[in-house]
Amino acid sequence: MATWLITGCSTGLGRALAQAVLAHGHNAVVTARNVTTLQDIAAAYPDTALALPLDVTDRAQINSVVQQARSRFGGVDVLVNNAGYGYRAAVEEADDADIRRLFDTNVFGAVDMIKAVLPDMRANRAGSILNISSIGARISPAGSGYYSATKAALEGLSGSLRKELQPLGINVTVIEPGGFRTDFAGRSLTQSATAIQDYAETAGKRRKEHDTVHGTQQGDPAKAAAAILKIAESPNPPSLLVLGQDAFDAFAAVARAERTDLDQWRGLSLSTGFEG
Repeated sequence: MATWLITGCSTGLGRALAQAVLAHGHNAVVTARNVTTLQDIAAAYPDTALALPLDVTDRAQINSVVQQARSRFGGVDVLVNNAGYGYRAAVEEADDADIRRLFDTNVFGAVDMIKAVLPDMRANRAGSILNISSIGARISPAGSGYYSATKAALEGLSGSLRKELQPLGINVTVIEPGGFRTDFAGRSLTQSATAIQDYAETAGKRRKEHDTVHGTQQGDPAKAAAAILKIAESPNPPSLLVLGQDAFDAFAAVARAERTDLDQWRGLSLSTGFEG
């Protein structure tokens, strides 16, 4: 039995994962900004679930959650950084306060969670950190530049963190989902107040009022949760797991295009060294 700490459990993937973890007999600290959304989960698993309020931009709350996890279950074995939200705008359209709020949640919230659990994981020479990213970090759609940037930042940090922690017996895996049938494209999606007409045919097509994807995504959150459980229990987990046919195909297409560019411009790339 392991103890999981999962952020962003009110809906979607976080909620599905919390339920799967508990159903498999693990302990789970399930968190959300509005803790009342978690009461049914806590009631169903009174001995193994601990539901707590958590805004990942509040360091005092983070420290309190980790301390309560330690007091109730002895510590955190698996951290899942799932809390976050989407934001759509052309790069030029975005409001500065919106951008900073997005990075505070999607990047620095995850960083603060990681730093809060690592002292115990290092002392135990064991643990797993699963950072929920997005295929958006790979494909960078028009209109999702800032969201994609937060996930790319999380992935870059995760890569370095994995190298730092592997010798200490701690795993780090990035999870890149595609489209899953959650509230991500609904309640959890925000956008700029400003819309510039020149971007109507690029970023404008991804604004919420033009979105036709919500509620029709092919990804099943319960199956994603099962896949994440398998990663956490694997003796040799990967550095990256892509979830969903759409994400897998998009990842492969980007990799092929990048390889084509790399080969096409090889001569120029290698022309920059000193001669002699």
